[in-house]
Amino acid sequence: MNIRILELIEGAKKAQGLTVIIDVFRAFSLECYLFEKGARKIYPIGKIEDAFAMKKEHPDYVLLGERGGAKVEGCDFGNSPSQIRDFDVSGKTIIHTTSAGTQGIVNAAAAGAQEIITGSLVNADAVVRYIRSRNPEQVSIVAMGKAGLSSAAEDVLCAEYLKARLENKDLSGREDMSGGAALAQLREKAAAMKDGDGAHFFNPATQEIFPEEDFYMCTQCCRFDFVIRVGKDTEGRLTTAPVL
Repeated sequence: MNIRILELIEGAKKAQGLTVIIDVFRAFSLECYLFEKGARKIYPIGKIEDAFAMKKEHPDYVLLGERGGAKVEGCDFGNSPSQIRDFDVSGKTIIHTTSAGTQGIVNAAAAGAQEIITGSLVNADAVVRYIRSRNPEQVSIVAMGKAGLSSAAEDVLCAEYLKARLENKDLSGREDMSGGAALAQLREKAAAMKDGDGAHFFNPATQEIFPEEDFYMCTQCCRFDFVIRVGKDTEGRLTTAPVL
């Protein structure tokens, strides 16, 4: 299994084989929570104009839109898992457009990636199990970063964890057949981001955009036992849905 770690939108454009698009803060952590709450299907959209056009065509769909971290005006919600926690999405179809995560899906699909799944800390071990079950020759792990333009520590951490586990190593490069050491390291490093790349979730001035609770929800390592796989609807539009 040839495993490559790529980054940002440019990395998504180079994806080959089974591709994992990572967005920890917050797109693909959020989608895990949405599917846990019973969402039926999610449409990952690149252009905000296309997202609004779909919402106009299907007013019953729930539109989640984020740019620069903030909710886009006119959307039902932004990209925050805690702010949608009390909203009933059971059986609903979601439209999701973000600065990084959904851009990665769209660009990897355009580049011809053989299969696309998403990844985040909350379902990292499920992603590892899924990739092992598929046993592809080529794996592209894409850490989408900030707006798909600059590196983000949480996405790189997730990517490095996936690669290490697939190679039966821990995050220090030592052999770790059970994965116990790697998971302990992952949890320690994720918690430490509170004082690093996750510090903006604890800024009192930005709680409306980056609620503190989002940090904790996005760093609950390996909470979910499913992966999110990208497919297409009958009209050829990209969709995401959970797969055990």
